[in-house]
Amino acid sequence: MMLHPELLRAARIARRPLLGATALLGAVAATHLAQAVLLALALARIARGETETLPALLAAVLAAVAVRAVLTRRQRTLAVRAGARVRTGLRDALLERLGTLGPVGRGTDARAGAVRATLVDGVEGVDAYVSRYLPQLLVTCVLPPLLLLAVAVVEPVALLALAPALVLALFAPRWWDKLLARRGQEHWGSYEALSADYLEALQGMPALRAAGAVARVRARLEERSAALHRATVAKLRVSLIDTGITDLAVQGGTVAAALVACASAASGRTAATGTYLLLMLASECFRPVRDLSREWHAGYLGVSAADGIAELRTARPSVPDGGGLRPPAHPPAVRFDDVRFTYPGATAPALRGVSFTAEAGRTTAVVGPSGAGKSTLVALLLRHWDPDGGRVTLDGTDHTAYALAALRRGIAVVSQETYLFHASIADNLRLARPGATDDELYAAARAAGVHDEITRLPDGYGTQVGERGATLSGGQRQRLALARALLADAPVLVLDEATSAVDERREALIGRELLRAARGRTCLVVAHRLASVRDADRIVVLDGGRVDAVGTHTSLQARSSLYARLVAAGRTHEEAA
Repeated sequence: MMLHPELLRAARIARRPLLGATALLGAVAATHLAQAVLLALALARIARGETETLPALLAAVLAAVAVRAVLTRRQRTLAVRAGARVRTGLRDALLERLGTLGPVGRGTDARAGAVRATLVDGVEGVDAYVSRYLPQLLVTCVLPPLLLLAVAVVEPVALLALAPALVLALFAPRWWDKLLARRGQEHWGSYEALSADYLEALQGMPALRAAGAVARVRARLEERSAALHRATVAKLRVSLIDTGITDLAVQGGTVAAALVACASAASGRTAATGTYLLLMLASECFRPVRDLSREWHAGYLGVSAADGIAELRTARPSVPDGGGLRPPAHPPAVRFDDVRFTYPGATAPALRGVSFTAEAGRTTAVVGPSGAGKSTLVALLLRHWDPDGGRVTLDGTDHTAYALAALRRGIAVVSQETYLFHASIADNLRLARPGATDDELYAAARAAGVHDEITRLPDGYGTQVGERGATLSGGQRQRLALARALLADAPVLVLDEATSAVDERREALIGRELLRAARGRTCLVVAHRLASVRDADRIVVLDGGRVDAVGTHTSLQARSSLYARLVAAGRTHEEAA
């Protein structure tokens, strides 16, 4: 009778259908009891040779069976509805929490595959625990004691056999709960590890093939699989002991009750009706216990996953979401004011007092060598982290004053790591604006330089994109991400190495198109190569987490030796290409 606080909390999502399912389960148990009493009466009549009322009694038994069939169907329907509500509510809550945490692993130590196992298999286990085990547990707590009272009325001596057996069946397996819980956690941990490794291997298969590491990964997966097998067997051993103790107590109690009934009948203390009633009631005393044992094993997966669910649900995001303001609908001025930041666990700061302004409705480029802190600025703007010092403002208001979801909706981002979903091109582009018109869709695709390529595909904008955009080239994926960001029509547009997967000639063309399309927005362009930022209204040069210089392409070539070196390196790369 293990009750996990996390699972009881999940059950509150479907309180009403669960109470209804429990009440109906009690009504089903009442039909079993009615059937037992009717059969006892019928057997007593037969024993005494009184067959006049037998047809009526048998008809009543059939009626009880028919009523039970109707009640059972209704009970299962309500239980399924309650389980579905728990699954949906729990997954929604966990996904919402993951959305506030950011990338998987921030706020928890979970890997993507382990999180998938918790969200899918773990929540399915919670369904069985809540919709099947909890109602049966309530019925088991109520019905056997009432039946023991009925037995005491018929034959008090029978309590000496039934009560100890019932207590043994219910509470003796609890001696093994701690061991069973430990084995369950070991089993779930092995399952999560195997799930995470498989997902990682599938996602990284091209890299594994290229490195010739497939055989090594296969060997590691075999070791994980063997560990899961050992954990499963260990859990089953304890579970079988649990089941064996319950069955032994049930069978022993039933046999003892039968012996008491026979002795009582032989001594003349009870009549035939009382004898048969005692046998039937003894059997019904143990029916809820047997059903509870079955439902417990069906829902035990939820108990194993409960700690992982609790960890996800209670994980603290890296930034608080205490703001209530909505960001401005017009393009704001974005100001980084003496911003300092060091990543957790890092020894050197990523940003050291960075100050500059991305003017409203203008394009500001941020350039610099690798490790200069360019992408860190984007992470701070989106509040994946908060600065250790200084502040980031939108039109003079600290961006921590805005509601986190609203802030991020107002900033469209295209990064060098593009994610496309297994859906049509049009659905992928409309991710942020499902109601965008076809004309708006085409205009965004033209601005990103991908419209012509889309129209040449067999189904045009209806072409299905493989998982993670696997059916497209890297350049196509990145240009689709650009179009998606433009279609979002957010007042702030951030391009974080957004053209890194295209060649220099196309990068320059797309850069010019983007600058035209970004007019009227506050655009922040983060780039390592300079082909796409030369026409920006303003260019900020970062070096070692500090602002080296700010100006236009022409002025920076004269004033910033670092910028001049970056330009020269870009020319050398273009000539080599």
